[in-house]
Amino acid sequence: MLVKDSRKVYVVLFIAILLIGAFLVRPSKSQSVQAAQTVAVKAMEVVKKDVPITYEFVGQVKAKSEVKIMSKVSGNIVEKMVKGGDKVYKGQTLFRIDNKQYVSLINSARAALNKSRATLNNTERNVDRYQKLASVDGIDQKTVDTYVSQAEEDRASVEANQASLQEAIDNERDTLIISPIDGRIDVNDVSLGYYVAAGSTTMATVSSVDPIWVQFTMSENEYLKFLHSGGNGELPAFFRDHLTLTLSDGVSYPLIGHVEQIDKGINETTGTITLKAAFDNPQNLLAPGMFAKIVAQGEVRQGALLIPQKAVKELLDKTIVTIVTEDNKAESRQVKMGEKIGDMWLVEDGLTGNERVVIEGTDKVKQGVELTVTMIQPDNIATPATE
Repeated sequence: MLVKDSRKVYVVLFIAILLIGAFLVRPSKSQSVQAAQTVAVKAMEVVKKDVPITYEFVGQVKAKSEVKIMSKVSGNIVEKMVKGGDKVYKGQTLFRIDNKQYVSLINSARAALNKSRATLNNTERNVDRYQKLASVDGIDQKTVDTYVSQAEEDRASVEANQASLQEAIDNERDTLIISPIDGRIDVNDVSLGYYVAAGSTTMATVSSVDPIWVQFTMSENEYLKFLHSGGNGELPAFFRDHLTLTLSDGVSYPLIGHVEQIDKGINETTGTITLKAAFDNPQNLLAPGMFAKIVAQGEVRQGALLIPQKAVKELLDKTIVTIVTEDNKAESRQVKMGEKIGDMWLVEDGLTGNERVVIEGTDKVKQGVELTVTMIQPDNIATPATE
């Protein structure tokens, strides 16, 4: 009996020892919470270096001249020398309108002119004859005056008929429709046999393509900034005369453009001002309606602070970054951003340049949470999906 009781005691003691050991090695609740609150992130030191500033604006390609082709005379189109989309030149014939009626009008006007000339010649001979008779009192002066007046009327008739003939000739000439500019004709041109009304039917539209405009806008504050840089109320030369263009496929246009027109004032609705930059377009690579990005090289910013665009959160009218403190905790910092430079973003205010900025894992980070930080170099930053 004593032996059995001893065994029970040993078993109870053994179980107690196991429970105590398990309790001792189990992490405390606070330790578990602390471990759960530690967040793994990737961070990068703020880049500090001299950088050239570029300014970018979204632009749209516009024709410098866009002319609606209308006829000065009415009639049916009997010949087309071009088709929609063709490149055309100033003075090139595009269409021909039936000229039969206008040739008839020329003949009629010429006949009327010849008749009025003959009448004038006869009246002038009578004036000469009656003036001679009046000089020897063979006829009264009243008769002479009558024939002089008739000669003046006949002379006016000749001039009127000459104008009518010239008008008929011009109308017949206008049955040939020519391009007033170099450019490209649109595809909405009228078809063969179409009746056109003088001064109202648009037969086609010709748009100039070389040189060509790229129209863009900038805010009032941006415009004022450039004016202050240029002085004398003018845009600075680095902006005005050295514009580059990036097409929608990301390819850089090879030729340099310059600002050619600036709108008369700020648009009251949008708060922006419109500018037009001229670019040579010898290869017709730029076409009206295209979108492109105007890029202007600006000043060199000394000791600029740069952080990746992906490190910045935009909340309403604020921009926030997450800083890694010296004791590896998260700290939200409001910053003021400047221009975007490639994948980086220039910091105007809010950082000193000695911070570590979280660039991956920011969505999991809260203020004051402890961080497990992996530092990476700028060259290893993945390009953000969107700006």
